[in-house]
Amino acid sequence: MESTNKYFLKDLSVMFGRSMRHIFRSMDTIITVCITPIAMMLLFVYVFGGAIETGTENYVNYLLPGIMLMAIGSGIAYVAYRLFTDKQRGIFERFHSMPIARSTVLWGHVLTSLISNGISVVVIILVALLMGFRSSAGILEWLAVFGILGIFTLALTWIAVIAGLAAKTPDGAGAFAYPIVFLPFISSAFVPTDTMPPVVGAFAKNQPVTPIVEAIRNLLASQPVGNDIWVALAWCIAIIVVAYLFAMRVYKKI
Repeated sequence: MESTNKYFLKDLSVMFGRSMRHIFRSMDTIITVCITPIAMMLLFVYVFGGAIETGTENYVNYLLPGIMLMAIGSGIAYVAYRLFTDKQRGIFERFHSMPIARSTVLWGHVLTSLISNGISVVVIILVALLMGFRSSAGILEWLAVFGILGIFTLALTWIAVIAGLAAKTPDGAGAFAYPIVFLPFISSAFVPTDTMPPVVGAFAKNQPVTPIVEAIRNLLASQPVGNDIWVALAWCIAIIVVAYLFAMRVYKKI
């Protein structure tokens, strides 16, 4: 019951703790999330990297931002699956019968997504360092990078909440993530958009992933970010607002 707003933080901590216990009991989900992006990074750097012209000396530096976004796109599928499982097992009905803030049930999953995807991103950065990734970014630039990644994770996680609550099958709950994981391929994550055919290049330049990738790439290289960071934030915030409103609407019908 939202009338218990003064206990919101306490309720949220309980729901967050419950969701985090699920993560720690199945750390294989984080490992699974990392496998494909790391494999893609190895493939593109050591197999295709020599044939790709990006105007940079170190291709792993160019590639890393897109790989991190791919990892987040893969990780949010587990949020949808866990929400679907809670719905199928009648967990929501049990929580709704208790004097707790209803929205904390969803926020527990959302905050857990931030932590689990953050761990995945750190693992990928460590692997990239072994592959030769180097950054001249200072503390403020790194904080900005993780801030952008965090907001991007929130945006995708609320989309995952909608999928998890609306899905009819477990496969349907996670299938929505496939287009999101594929989106970096049609962006500047792997190659400059100028090298693409006009129609594809136009789409790549005007979809959310490209400004996010460019902002992170420039921050890591201590280069001016220009308007990319504002465009990236605008995309993420817009997605968060719209997805949150739809998620809460679907949630109220359960």
